[in-house]
Amino acid sequence: MASKEILLKSSPEVLLKQYPYLSAFFAGLTIDLEKSAGFPLSKIIREMNEEVAEDNAFNGENFIQQLQDFINQMQEFLGKDSNAVDSLTILPGKDKSGQPETFSSLVFEKSKITSIVGPTGSGKSRLLADIEWVAQGDTPTGRTILVNGEKPSTDWRFASGKKLVAQLSQNMNFVMDLTVMEFLELHARSRMVANEKEIINRIIEAANALAGEKFDADTPITSLSGGQSRALMIADTAMLSSSPVVLIDEIENAGIDRKKALQLLVGEEKVVLMATHDPILALMADQRIIIKNGGIHRVVKTSAEEKEMLSTLEDADRKLQLLRARLRAGEMLHRDQDS
Repeated sequence: MASKEILLKSSPEVLLKQYPYLSAFFAGLTIDLEKSAGFPLSKIIREMNEEVAEDNAFNGENFIQQLQDFINQMQEFLGKDSNAVDSLTILPGKDKSGQPETFSSLVFEKSKITSIVGPTGSGKSRLLADIEWVAQGDTPTGRTILVNGEKPSTDWRFASGKKLVAQLSQNMNFVMDLTVMEFLELHARSRMVANEKEIINRIIEAANALAGEKFDADTPITSLSGGQSRALMIADTAMLSSSPVVLIDEIENAGIDRKKALQLLVGEEKVVLMATHDPILALMADQRIIIKNGGIHRVVKTSAEEKEMLSTLEDADRKLQLLRARLRAGEMLHRDQDS
């Protein structure tokens, strides 16, 4: 929350850099702050001519109060001040047969990866829905979701600027007639970020590091391949989305660098949950949830032995990816070829 003391010590120039949306607030004033943009508000108010203040119906105390209220309301709308999620906890419910889940609690931490495995129809989507809805024993599973170990406020369900979960679904198709730059500009402006151009450039750079085939800012989003679209949305979610929890569904089918994608999301301090059938991705996670009959059957910490096995699997996968790339390039494969 922006205190009055801090606001009085800050200049309009500094405040605009920190809160870009204040341009609309300042534009609505009958006084011109541009001439004094570099001075603290306390100095501007103190030295303002009484006649000028009276002509413009300007009251310094009311102005600071209105400024504070505007900033706090916008921060709440954008989900910024109260969006710090360090952990997410699931308390047990029941499976499809009504049998209670046997774990005591399940904790997801930011910058940690949890994989979700189980047969098709086993209840992975139901688990996601419970987390997204911030269930409080009021869903079919009867599970309860805690944020930072406590019962969350209703904001996580109903506030327009706060969404707990960002989902990256298996199939994504753009229908808007926009370039990559225009699409990212729309999202950045909706988030009212201060360093719009810098963030957009970082997103495009990160997306190209994930995608097999590169694209540029002027590429129409409707012409992006499936892998390019997925790469763009992963980078966008990591760097622009305010949602602290990210769920990725079957990233193994996305045609992107899976390891880099996970590293990007983890590096942006997201809680990452990943539904997958790929043993490599499952072992990349810090823990994995096994779903059976709609319930959480087991929670398994990835062991040191499994991490050693992961290295072998990654080496085999690298060779497979290299062979796939050679085939796509039109090369002939030979039995004695070094792959």
